[in-house]
Amino acid sequence: MRCLRAGTSGGGMVTATLNGKGEMRKLEIDPGLMKPEEKEVVEDLVTAAVNDARAKVDAMVQEKTQEMMGGLQLPPGMKLPF
Repeated sequence: MRCLRAGTSGGGMVTATLNGKGEMRKLEIDPGLMKPEEKEVVEDLVTAAVNDARAKVDAMVQEKTQEMMGGLQLPPGMKLPF
């Protein structure tokens, strides 16, 4: 089962669809906001930038969580954050 949710802004002129992990899967921008021939490229670039930012946040959270937990021994296979 795919878990996708869409958010909108600008009265529906921009729609972003994320999966259950918070990764952007699709971005739609109303053609009236830009040159039609650039629409798909801009959507792809914004999607890639958002997903890159999300990956960096996830890595930082994992690093900071490990720092806070110090030498806490967890059972094998258990990762932080839970």
